[in-house]
Amino acid sequence: MGNETVIQFINAAIYQKDIKVLENVNLSIHKGELVYLIGKVGSGKSSLIKSIYAEPHLNGGELYVSDYQIHKIKEKEIPYLRRKIGIVFQDFQLLSDRSIEENLLFVLKATGWTKRKLMDIRIQEVLENVKLFSKLHNMPHQLSGGEQQRIVIARALLNSPEIIVADEPTGNLDPESSEEIMKTLIQLQDSGRAIIIASHDYLLLRKYPAKTYRCENGMVQEIDFSSIQSIRE
Repeated sequence: MGNETVIQFINAAIYQKDIKVLENVNLSIHKGELVYLIGKVGSGKSSLIKSIYAEPHLNGGELYVSDYQIHKIKEKEIPYLRRKIGIVFQDFQLLSDRSIEENLLFVLKATGWTKRKLMDIRIQEVLENVKLFSKLHNMPHQLSGGEQQRIVIARALLNSPEIIVADEPTGNLDPESSEEIMKTLIQLQDSGRAIIIASHDYLLLRKYPAKTYRCENGMVQEIDFSSIQSIRE
């Protein structure tokens, strides 16, 4: 792989349990690039995204992510791979019984941080990144949906990942909050990270155009963005 390529699929076959969902996947994603994945529910978008952080495993072909060969990865390497990837889910997955600070501390401790002073500094940095440091002591339910998703992005940034994968990050949000999330993700792209977004929100895709791949009939194909205009799900 070239220095700038951070994700590369070569003739990859992706399975969910024992069922093949995608085959002959060939795509490359570079540092500082924003890429969309579109397709109907069940078309393999989420499986493709999960394969980037080694869940599920490949059953054929090759996948390189950062410095790792996912098709050969050992179980003990997976936690280190995942520190290079920030994951943003549609349903937030914040711990509801803990403050925002405690949610972020939990992740840092789980990924090997031990010095409280350094953890506090990192938490301040990522919350300032998403303009929510003032919510440090709030509980998740005290935040709007858009604010919760920005906290999720902050959580994804804690270990300074090279790659952000976002699975329907605006799926549960109103249009205004969705736009805030997109702007936040694009700022992260501008900082040199590769951003992969699986989305159904074609209005947002048209507003913030980027390279787009479509999952359909077990295949992944790059599509001309102008054809988004006519897509109906």
